[in-house]
Amino acid sequence: MDIYHAWFDLRPGVGDAAFSDKLAAYMEHLVGAQLIHGWRLTRRKLGLGPRTIGEFHLMMEVRDLAQLEAAFTHVSGRREPVEGLHFGVNSQVANVQFALYRDFPDRHRHRGEERF
Repeated sequence: MDIYHAWFDLRPGVGDAAFSDKLAAYMEHLVGAQLIHGWRLTRRKLGLGPRTIGEFHLMMEVRDLAQLEAAFTHVSGRREPVEGLHFGVNSQVANVQFALYRDFPDRHRHRGEERF
């Protein structure tokens, strides 16, 4: 499983609960279209965490890079209904940082013959 991460803050004046509802609609659209496997939204607690990343952390799970590319292709098509869902989320966030991680160790990894 690959995990696409986004750390961000909400723009001033954006309500946290209303934002989470919009994000849920967007993410569930992607899940329903089988473009992501699952997702999770977390929020910094008690101010603990580096200030260099946002207060919110979104994790989107995909089977592999092919599924992630299919999700990007779908969203970048800029067609309804995904365009409105994406805009409803993207327009409300600031200071976004992204990362891509994978489960480790890889399932396909063979052990015992490594040379480094």
